[in-house]
Amino acid sequence: MLLAHLYARTPAGELSLGAGSDFAEYLDALCLLGESEWRTAELRRLVLRAATDTGGGLLALLSPTVQAALTAALVDPRRTEGEAIAGLASVVADVNAEVGSLPMVRLQLLLAPAIETCRRLLVGPLPDPLVPQLREVTVAAATLAGRLAFETRDDTASRALYAEATREAERLARPWRKASVHMSHALVTLYSTQGLDEARRLVDQAVRAARSGESTLVRARAHALQAEVAARSGQERQAQAALGLAWYDIEVDHTGDPAPTSFSPGHLRGFEGVCELYVGDPSAAHDRFARSAEVLSAPREQVQRAIVTTDQALARIRLGEPRAAADLLHKCVAAAATTGGRVPALRLRKARQELRPWRREEWVADLDDHLMDVLGS
Repeated sequence: MLLAHLYARTPAGELSLGAGSDFAEYLDALCLLGESEWRTAELRRLVLRAATDTGGGLLALLSPTVQAALTAALVDPRRTEGEAIAGLASVVADVNAEVGSLPMVRLQLLLAPAIETCRRLLVGPLPDPLVPQLREVTVAAATLAGRLAFETRDDTASRALYAEATREAERLARPWRKASVHMSHALVTLYSTQGLDEARRLVDQAVRAARSGESTLVRARAHALQAEVAARSGQERQAQAALGLAWYDIEVDHTGDPAPTSFSPGHLRGFEGVCELYVGDPSAAHDRFARSAEVLSAPREQVQRAIVTTDQALARIRLGEPRAAADLLHKCVAAAATTGGRVPALRLRKARQELRPWRREEWVADLDDHLMDVLGS
């Protein structure tokens, strides 16, 4: 830990954690010496958290050479080099990797300069070969920023950022990218608005784009989300058909898939549980949620794990086990507080509403105290 903080600083005392920095070389050395990937990722996360505590931001995620390349590019976009675009892409990937580990507001602060840099460079004139690369970075950055704006309860900014991501994705002519934008937008719409019509429209657009795209994993995720919307509408047959398509896509060979980490069987089991919860057997839903939560163990997956566990608690309530449900919800409170995420908080509120028939029980009062102490709600 001491060496990590030492190598995170340049000789001039500035933070530098990006590719090519002494800190990155230090982590590579630890890996070569046999340290696990999980431990080095955790070490990086702790240093990054310390950097944001003291006001470090975008520049901490870039090596000095990339900083210089970006500075030159912003002065004259015609001088933009591939190294500068790759540096922006690494910042977006770094911020995305910390969802669930750092508070959403901190992630917004880290991402905002990258978004603005992408916009300024796209105005150009940029060397033609670099335009598609920069557009891909812009799509990823705007989609993530839209999700973060939603999580921090700025729905107007969220809609504008998703619209920006959709426009740039259409210009890319890579349908799976467009499908990913629609799915992210559909999820926040599903959680933040009354009714399912707008979410269903976005999901249908995602499915159409994914069917003509190169990623079977993105297509599997689109079908899984389509199944959830159908189940929430009480359409059991349509939900089961969409789940079948999702399993078909997820069980094929994914060698060369452009989005290899976008979806997994663990995620799909969570969607299966949601479908069982609304149009099937609560007992089967509970078991699927439990299996899904077990495999969602990575730091990046903690938000999803909290959502799945909250849904597992809903299944317990419908099985007539409200006290066991309350025990599960206690576990979700800490995750919602750590990330500052809006979706886990919304799901917790819905689950708490389901416990109203037992509101006079001491164990419900304990849960309310926990919610108030940690979330203030």
